[in-house]
Amino acid sequence: MQKLNVHEAKTKLSAVLSEIEKKGETFIICRNGKPTAELIPYRRHSRLKYHPLLRKIKINFDPTEDMTDSEWGEIE
Repeated sequence: MQKLNVHEAKTKLSAVLSEIEKKGETFIICRNGKPTAELIPYRRHSRLKYHPLLRKIKINFDPTEDMTDSEWGEIE
């Protein structure tokens, strides 16, 4: 992790981005010596994966089937 002041970041932005791409380096941009922003490598997120336990869930009824009056009574 390297620290740069705002002026350095502006003048060396292209080189900084190259280093982030090639080495995965992280940069902290500081203003008046205090951290202001962090430049980190972009990571493309993969699609969300289902939890393995979700595959084990069994539905014991037909969700397209109409409910009977007695079943509706239990809900109300």
